[in-house]
Amino acid sequence: MERLGTGIGWRPEIADAVEGMPGIDWVEVVAENVCPGHLPESLLRLRERGVTVVPHGVSLGLGGAERPDEGRLTALAERAEALGAPLVTEHIAFVRAGGTLTASPRLEAGHLLPVPRTRDALDVLCENVRIAQDALPVPLAVENIAALISWPGEEMTEGQFLYELADRTGVRLLIDVANLHTNHVNRGEDPAKALAELPLEAIAYVHVAGGFERDGVWHDSHAHPVPGPVLDILTDLASRVSPAGVLLERDENFPEAAELEAELEAVRGALEKGALEKGALEKGAREKDETGARDGTDVQGGAAGAREARPGDAEAGSLEPARQRLALAQTAVLSALVAGTPVPEGFDRARMAVQARALAAKRADVVAKVAPELPRILGDGYRAAFLTYAQAQPMTGGYRQDALDFVERLLPAGRPEDAGVRRELREWWLERSGSKPRSRRPAVRLARATRRVLLRR
Repeated sequence: MERLGTGIGWRPEIADAVEGMPGIDWVEVVAENVCPGHLPESLLRLRERGVTVVPHGVSLGLGGAERPDEGRLTALAERAEALGAPLVTEHIAFVRAGGTLTASPRLEAGHLLPVPRTRDALDVLCENVRIAQDALPVPLAVENIAALISWPGEEMTEGQFLYELADRTGVRLLIDVANLHTNHVNRGEDPAKALAELPLEAIAYVHVAGGFERDGVWHDSHAHPVPGPVLDILTDLASRVSPAGVLLERDENFPEAAELEAELEAVRGALEKGALEKGALEKGAREKDETGARDGTDVQGGAAGAREARPGDAEAGSLEPARQRLALAQTAVLSALVAGTPVPEGFDRARMAVQARALAAKRADVVAKVAPELPRILGDGYRAAFLTYAQAQPMTGGYRQDALDFVERLLPAGRPEDAGVRRELREWWLERSGSKPRSRRPAVRLARATRRVLLRR
């Protein structure tokens, strides 16, 4: 793995600032937000300067029960080639559920949700990763995620789960130290133990980001400064291994360039502190016993034990029962979060409620970005109207479809009351809802609205 150095997440809102920042060796871009044939000029200029660009996917859902979608894999491969990237990254998460494996409507989370650390989930994830590796032109690295909820009956720690995944597939790891902190606060997991169990040689690079705590729950917002505890975990990691790259993520509430540069300096400082600790430990070990030199591999003893105890890889074609069991479990969880069905047994109801509210709020925020005309047309009433809609209507497609569905549900209900606003919303919907003749649309809307009313009775 080539050394990446220090980087920052490229976002359109801070494109100019990123171009002007000193010491930026590489950037990461959300893969779904760029088009291979129309790359942003800022990214092209960075590439011309020799800055590495890595595409970071968020919608593949490698931790889901179904096999990775071929179209999504093709799109990710195209972006890797267009950007000349040395690798691509995705998440260990599920983002959708339902569908053919459960004979139920497909549901979209619009968010990264944790997979259970069970043998079934690991077997499915390993096969999904292998499918993705075969489809991509460059190496794949996968990221540990932050979570508000915990699955009951888990069989492995996070470190053991990641160790086996890397061991069985050869996949690289993208370790997010902010997510380790999130899981420490929300799930009581020890970041030091997770680091001690990781296959350190498999780490491709590291993410660092900020968040905030509210009512005992840590929210991985990517919209706040990096806190001290996250930097401490980065120092701990750097005392065990020298990561090839470290990247600062910021997705919202962008500060001035000087503040971002100060955060990057804090990240570099944490790395340097960890490197000094690593050097001191290695020196002490050499002085104590030349044959027991600390080289960064001795910290994997716990995970190695898990590897020795695991059963062999599942036989090809034998994963369908595991996929179905995982599909049923994930569908029940996602349905409880977005469709108001009962919370599955063993889950913390209060945490599930927090997660459900967070998903609805994120839907409202993202729809406002992909369809900025809607908050402009509806004004202060947009958010309340959307959250009311989200409580009754799960997302079954992407965010753009969610925006259309929101307006389509709003209008037949006679809302908003202002006739001029309703007219503007109707025109917005007609312009974006597809190729059906306009004369048919009122009847289609009426039929759909009637069907929904009947289904609710």
